[in-house]
Amino acid sequence: MEHAKSYYAASARHKDGFPALDGDIDVDVAIVGGGFTGIATAVELAERGLRVAVCEANQIGWGATGRNGGQITGSLSGDTAMEREFKRTLGDQAPNFVWDLRWRGHDIIKNRVEKYGIKCDLKFGQMQTALNKSHLRELTATFEQGCARGMQDHLEMVPADKMGEYLESDLYIGGLLNRRNMHVHSLDLCVGEALAAQSLGAQIFENTKVTAIEYGARPKLVTENGVITADKIVLAGNAYHLLEQEKLRGKLFPASLANMVTEPLDADVARAINPQDIAVYDGRFILDYYRLTADNRVMFGGGTNYSGRDSGDIAAELRPALERTFPRLKGVGIDYSWAGLDGIILNRIPQVGRLSKDVFYVQGYSGHGIALTHVLADLTARKIAGEASEFNVFENVRHWSLPVGRSMGSLMIAVGMAYYRMRDRIAS
Repeated sequence: MEHAKSYYAASARHKDGFPALDGDIDVDVAIVGGGFTGIATAVELAERGLRVAVCEANQIGWGATGRNGGQITGSLSGDTAMEREFKRTLGDQAPNFVWDLRWRGHDIIKNRVEKYGIKCDLKFGQMQTALNKSHLRELTATFEQGCARGMQDHLEMVPADKMGEYLESDLYIGGLLNRRNMHVHSLDLCVGEALAAQSLGAQIFENTKVTAIEYGARPKLVTENGVITADKIVLAGNAYHLLEQEKLRGKLFPASLANMVTEPLDADVARAINPQDIAVYDGRFILDYYRLTADNRVMFGGGTNYSGRDSGDIAAELRPALERTFPRLKGVGIDYSWAGLDGIILNRIPQVGRLSKDVFYVQGYSGHGIALTHVLADLTARKIAGEASEFNVFENVRHWSLPVGRSMGSLMIAVGMAYYRMRDRIAS
């Protein structure tokens, strides 16, 4: 299946694709899913000299990887829960471990882009904005925490009277600028990493749907066009794969992402509304997020739909928020709009574990996937290579689950999210 009709797909640098599996093969590690989780894991393993195969049912980056807002931030929606759970394994070192998780993905991505020469419009600079005094207090606390941990050169609290230097918008009473955070053409990054893995000997297969897993001394991935026998298998499909749902039922629930991209803006307009070319998201629980693309368009997303069902008219739903943010853009043309699925975890801690001693799964980033996928790919590769300690920290987490299917679970979460949406509106 082809990519969603997104800006990413339309502007992708590499359009040649990858072959489908044709026949039976034997590898060290077989991976299901060609998004950031699967591809980043493939790079990590191939760099360690392992024989790797990736099976993607559609095209590389077809799911949330090729549909997100492109922001690489150090925010973790489940940071408090993480510290509490990780203390069971790490004790007093849990806060340090969580802080490291915030930034390790940045370094992996930056270094990989440089190492393999991946062209993906990687830029630095991102701001979280405050709509009210409560948001401002939270940002101040984050700023103080970052400075206490040595990030003062990367962080800047921006007061209301200086916001115009960054954004042409009267919505905000302040913001926290983070120069370590980044934004990127997500699909180009993922495909670039796939090409890097391939250059190291990994086999990347598109249009290769895995229909079953056969357990045994060496597990197998069964597809319509061949069987892959491996020492280890990694399930990396996040919200999109439906394999082994009897074992994974009630753990992850899909939420619909929504993004749109405007027509190209005149360079002077782009500079006026976002003169520092930063990525932005606001301080609400259900937030808006946006950035400029390399060709002077605005990519704007928000209002996550936790029912797991796609929105009817994405551009019509997002346009009021865009025009409220930047009145100058009232009536601007919208060239692309699309939806995708993110994986939501009840306690917001990514789920990492095993279905058997040789079959691993990694899923559930709750809206913070670009950096976290790369961190967990590193942890998973280390586990497979014999360095188990950090993987075990995640595997030891006590996760909640709902005794319902994905659709009903998403609806139950949506009811809860309605409360937060109402709270955001009242606070604003």
